[in-house]
Amino acid sequence: MERCDTIVVGAGVAGLTAARLLQRAGRRVLVLEARDRIGGRVRTDRADGISTDLGASWIHGVTGSPVAEAAEAFGMRTVEFTVGGYQPDSRPIAYYGPDGRRLGDDAARAFADDIRAVDAALLGTIAASAPQASYRDVAEAAIAAQNWDEPRAARVREYLEHRSEEQYGAWIEDLAAHGLDDDAIDGDEVVFPDGYDVLPARLAAGLDVRLEHVVTHVGWGKGGVVVRCGDASFAADTAVVTVPVGVLKSDEFRIEPPLPHPVAGALAQLEMNAFEKLFLSFPTKFWDDGVYAIRQQGPESRWWHSWYDLTPLHGIPTLLTFAAGPAAEATRTWSDERLVEDVLAQLRRLYGDRVGQPTGVHRTAWQDDPFARGSYAYMTLGSTTADHDALATPVGGVLHLAGEATWTDDPATVPAAMHSGHRAAERVLGRTIPISEAWAD
Repeated sequence: MERCDTIVVGAGVAGLTAARLLQRAGRRVLVLEARDRIGGRVRTDRADGISTDLGASWIHGVTGSPVAEAAEAFGMRTVEFTVGGYQPDSRPIAYYGPDGRRLGDDAARAFADDIRAVDAALLGTIAASAPQASYRDVAEAAIAAQNWDEPRAARVREYLEHRSEEQYGAWIEDLAAHGLDDDAIDGDEVVFPDGYDVLPARLAAGLDVRLEHVVTHVGWGKGGVVVRCGDASFAADTAVVTVPVGVLKSDEFRIEPPLPHPVAGALAQLEMNAFEKLFLSFPTKFWDDGVYAIRQQGPESRWWHSWYDLTPLHGIPTLLTFAAGPAAEATRTWSDERLVEDVLAQLRRLYGDRVGQPTGVHRTAWQDDPFARGSYAYMTLGSTTADHDALATPVGGVLHLAGEATWTDDPATVPAAMHSGHRAAERVLGRTIPISEAWAD
């Protein structure tokens, strides 16, 4: 049986950060990765000659971000693309009303003001909400407090539904009341025209990473850990497990003895979402100049409500939309052709015959990835933000869980994954180390 000091399960950003820091500290580290590539949920497609990030895309706020610092150290080219979360007017947005006509400036401003009024009311409503309250519950209470007529309330209600889905990939009634209470953007947001996967590639340099090693069993005890991959077994003093929540909860991945309290309780409160991307490239740009997003309101927006203009990244007219929550689940088995035509039908409501057939299509399927089982974790009813950190509670002094779902301050992000890997490495070493060691020369 091969032996080392620390086994890291998963070669995503969390695992690679932990492994790199531990190796630089002098430990013998082995990284076991189920896929035939590194990166985890950071994946870049270059099949058509340009870089399309099918997983993580943004740094949501470069100020104080370890990912931004690592990207600069690694020479990764960035393009500013500040979204500011799912906001009503963070950048120019072309809004289309339920009748398919574009809203004038005054109407768009009034709608944004309505969103801000409800968001202000939500702060107190969420704080006073019951432990089992859903985001729907607090949203309805905040809307009711405005005393609006039904059409006005309906526009805000559907906006909050869309925000729940697009930020967390979950239906508003399934998301804990505090589920959107941890979204913070500090500084500009940027994307990577050369691909986000440069980050894990650089983090992996010099590490012993074994690809296509599907871990099925992690045993832990006073003597350390034993990790099984098919017929092979590996032993170590400690292990850092970075597989997503969907894998942790699956029958194909076993930890024995079972995870104790509070780790098991926190895991039970988190679920993987349904959140897929659809990139459509066109021969010519048919949508509005001077806007970064297109959004439609009304019943037609139930699934397809927002499109983001990615043309500045590569100079190719490209729109990105998301199938999120119920839309992602319902369209999971659809063919590419059916999905694209369904989206184009909504664009034609807004732009008519100007909408041509796309020349390029990229579609994700994270729900069907056996090593992800979704895009990222969200908080179910009854959970609190503290469940993220509780999931990372050290087990038996030898087992540590890491990954985006284990970081409270900004979960569901690459910085969260990096921070969690850093924390796990510090706990293994029993001392503090600068996170910057992960990208130092």
